[in-house]
Amino acid sequence: MKNLLSLVFAGMIGGLFTLGGFSYMQKDAANNLPVAKQVNTVTPTFNSAKPVPLNFTEAASIAMPTVVHIKASESRGQAQYRRDEQQQQQQGGENMFDFFFNSPFDSPFGGGQKKGTGSGVIISEDGYIVTNKHVVDFADELEVTLYDDRTFKATKIGIDPRTDLAVIKIDSRDLPTIEFMNSDQAQVGEWVLAVGNPFDLTSTVTAGIISAKGRSIGVIKDRQAIENFIQTDAVVNPGNSGGALVDLDGRLVGINTAIATPTGTFAGYSFAIPSNMVLDITNNIIDYGGPRAMLGVQVIDVDIDFAEERNLSVEEGVFIQVVSDGGAAQYAGVLPNDVITSVDGTKVEDATSLIEIVNKAKVGETLELTVIRDGQTRNIPVTLKAG
Repeated sequence: MKNLLSLVFAGMIGGLFTLGGFSYMQKDAANNLPVAKQVNTVTPTFNSAKPVPLNFTEAASIAMPTVVHIKASESRGQAQYRRDEQQQQQQGGENMFDFFFNSPFDSPFGGGQKKGTGSGVIISEDGYIVTNKHVVDFADELEVTLYDDRTFKATKIGIDPRTDLAVIKIDSRDLPTIEFMNSDQAQVGEWVLAVGNPFDLTSTVTAGIISAKGRSIGVIKDRQAIENFIQTDAVVNPGNSGGALVDLDGRLVGINTAIATPTGTFAGYSFAIPSNMVLDITNNIIDYGGPRAMLGVQVIDVDIDFAEERNLSVEEGVFIQVVSDGGAAQYAGVLPNDVITSVDGTKVEDATSLIEIVNKAKVGETLELTVIRDGQTRNIPVTLKAG
């Protein structure tokens, strides 16, 4: 019996040691577990003057009063003249790029008298309005409806076929005007708003981003066409043409002009004439009533291969292929095979840079061309003529 009690006691003592050791091991293991580190939540910041999320209401409220609705119509005689002209200019095949001024209920090439609707942007307090040439050039009658629903008859001041721009005017005062931004500073990825009158839905605003710059899409059917479009994905449709593309400050980035579409309605991308080009051209139209200043040459870009082929002494500039008969360049003594390297000290790298320089000049202004002729440098003053 005594031995039995001793065994029981010894078992109890052993159990206590076992439990104590197990408890100690658990505590030690807990002390050796990795401690979770505290993670601070980081709030992203954006380098933008505009609050996030974006709010388009301010830009829309600034731009909408400056965008007008234009109704254009033609007489029977004008309709016949247009059809004859289109038959002469018509080209085979379809082009996915198209203007989008006309009402969807009117056929732009139908047999009747043409009627169309579009948009325009007020650029002066006394009634000058910029729009697209294709919105107004066919029309004998123009009617402009303002944001406040006032209606005016408008007259055409002038058009520029090379850029598809036009200026019309209404008889009014103290009108709201749009501010021009420097379109050279517009950035790909920047938010923009398209303001216009699609499908006669007046004062419609859509949002998107600038998708690309400097696009040439072959939509302007003029021998001397100048295309330098801003591409956006803001939704535009028939009736938007001639309307405003604005930034988040409500400033004019460009004039909406064309869309890429297989259907005739918006399919993802639209194209606007940059505001810098719009400003230069509209000023020239207002001052001179129509065509822009012209140099009177047809050129080819000079690169290394072309220079080697023609044995030229320079590897950039523009090679004069044709000098227009009676043009400003011919009158000044510029010859075919001359290479223009600069104008008024500004370097000419290609045809685009030459166009930009001439675009900023006015009819009657004299530009000094630096040309290479037979390996020799010449400076030739050219007084620009109207095209």
